[in-house]
Amino acid sequence: MRLAGKIAIVTGGGSGFGEGIVAKFVAEGAKVLIADRDETNAARVAQATGARWLRVDVTRATDVKAMLDAAQTWFGGLHILVNNAGIGHQPQPLEGLPEDEFDRIAAVNMKAIYLAAKEAVPRFKAQGQGVILNMASTAGVSPRPQLAWYNASKGWVITATRAMAVELAPFGIRVNALNPVAGETPLLKTFLGEDTPQMRAKFLATIPLGRFSTPQDLGNAACFLCSDEAAMITGVALEVDGGRCV
Repeated sequence: MRLAGKIAIVTGGGSGFGEGIVAKFVAEGAKVLIADRDETNAARVAQATGARWLRVDVTRATDVKAMLDAAQTWFGGLHILVNNAGIGHQPQPLEGLPEDEFDRIAAVNMKAIYLAAKEAVPRFKAQGQGVILNMASTAGVSPRPQLAWYNASKGWVITATRAMAVELAPFGIRVNALNPVAGETPLLKTFLGEDTPQMRAKFLATIPLGRFSTPQDLGNAACFLCSDEAAMITGVALEVDGGRCV
């Protein structure tokens, strides 16, 4: 029960890595609010784990404020914020991505972290503690061709994590990130272009441990970084990638 007594929000907690993080957090004793646009999946995960859920568009300031207010109303506060929601784009030449798709990637992968910080940081400062965990990617460390703008958004997440960690450390607030390799999530097909045995084999050949990241892998890593066991760890982007970035 490493998170006993903790209150957490997990954005994008209705599927993929977010679902794995929610399940692990609840199993370790946390009270969890799932924030997701997908009401069906959010309700499914909540029912399976005992978490609560709220429909949230993380790119809208009003929704993000409502998310933080819900945690306060339902659970009495907040200790952990996991900015997990994210999107990708189909592999393509960098000059070919439509502007509206670029804007959507910037909004979900980048602006959402800014909006969440605006709401959460003042609350964390007031209580003298808090943990923020951002979902970055190996794409921000070792970019893959034809995913230029997704790569760039995740590089931004890593830099933002480090900048936040340095600025917020005096207030007792830790900020870290996770760098998963592609995993068994709804985004896998987006990264591969097409989900075929041949494409999977080609990608797996670049991962020394020979498998994709799983929601359980990310749940375990997130639990550690958000627990008091990691009290001396801030500003890191932990690679959960089977050696992909070595």
